[in-house]
Amino acid sequence: MKRLIICSLVLLFISCTGNKNMSHTETAEIVAKSFFSKDESALKKHTTSEGYASLITVQNMLPDSNKEIEVEILDEAIDGEIAWVRYKTSYDGKTGIFKLVKENDKWKVTNKGPREKGPF
Repeated sequence: MKRLIICSLVLLFISCTGNKNMSHTETAEIVAKSFFSKDESALKKHTTSEGYASLITVQNMLPDSNKEIEVEILDEAIDGEIAWVRYKTSYDGKTGIFKLVKENDKWKVTNKGPREKGPF
């Protein structure tokens, strides 16, 4: 009986410490920070394969920066499995827009189609 209780507590602890599903805005913030700080592993983890390839191409043209990147979420829109996040970073002060999709029940930044218009 005691062993069963201990095993149950261990399983409960493990399940509570696992990765939680992040919101679309949390994912966008991580992608923006990892993009400008050139953290390729974090970038890859939170983007689709197409999104990663596109962002890496642009990232390779950026100069390295050692400063801490701050991200401000300016606007967001969500429609089922697609979300849009408009943000601004301390890297250059410019605004950007990410399109996110659900992939394996997790939000990931992806490419916007050539003529695709977002909500803002």
